[in-house]
Amino acid sequence: MGVTVLTQFPVENRTGPQTIEILSKRINALGATQQGQFLVDCETYSSVPALGHQRTVHVLHNSEQPATVFSLLETGTKTIPLATDGLFDLLMMKMSSFYQSKKQTKAEAKGPRYEIGDFCVKLGTVTVSSNFKGILVEVEYRPCAVPVMCWDLIMEFMQGFLGSSGPTNPPTFFQNRMQEIYSPLDTIQQYLEHFTVFRKTPGPGMLMRPQ
Repeated sequence: MGVTVLTQFPVENRTGPQTIEILSKRINALGATQQGQFLVDCETYSSVPALGHQRTVHVLHNSEQPATVFSLLETGTKTIPLATDGLFDLLMMKMSSFYQSKKQTKAEAKGPRYEIGDFCVKLGTVTVSSNFKGILVEVEYRPCAVPVMCWDLIMEFMQGFLGSSGPTNPPTFFQNRMQEIYSPLDTIQQYLEHFTVFRKTPGPGMLMRPQ
């Protein structure tokens, strides 16, 4: 597990498939090879009023860690991240009288997965409740585990195929984390941040710029 950076790519006046095709051609031109598909999904649950202060649980899955269920509990004052096994999904089903899924908020990012040298690139089409919202690009630099040691390299690589839409500064998520050991939960938290923004966007995120 290396350091992963997630950024939004502007759709502008294209469809989702057209945008993915353009990005695929760019990354292929650099010598990348496609290695299957990927999927990250997120479902959000809210506590029932009987529990008092409202709590929100976000449950996410990442095809890179198929045996793990990621969850983030928001209590209003802090967020508690957890990485558990597949039984957590069953637990949430059994707790349906306490936590209920928010309607029409299921978010997914899925698409082709590429490998090029030490990098892994994923081009994700984002949907919320099956409605197209935008494009997310995930880049992982696998040999490094500390963001500050490889950020410049990742930034240069991303600008190489994203052009002016590539990031010029670390995403806000990395503030105060640049010198910490990176973990799969960090990737999940980045996805949740972007999914939250997409959920609030009425249209296909074509005006949204990368961080």
